[in-house]
Amino acid sequence: MKKFKRIFAIAGVVILLGMYLLTFISAMFATPNTHALFLGSLAATIIIPVFLYAYSLIYKMVYKNDEQDASKTKSKKAFDEAIK
Repeated sequence: MKKFKRIFAIAGVVILLGMYLLTFISAMFATPNTHALFLGSLAATIIIPVFLYAYSLIYKMVYKNDEQDASKTKSKKAFDEAIK
């Protein structure tokens, strides 16, 4: 799960930085799309982290049983070894 979260966090950072860079370059050259790019970046600053958080919650819900089974197996093995 940690690897999954790390990958999504890095992807989110790369996407946001790319959009900010594009908006900055557009503002420097004063293109007609500067205002639209700024609004898009502003919206994405809120939307992308929300979607990434939602994806991580869905991932937890879908793979919850697999993680619990794995932890039960580990704790059962540790208990069995402790008894021996």
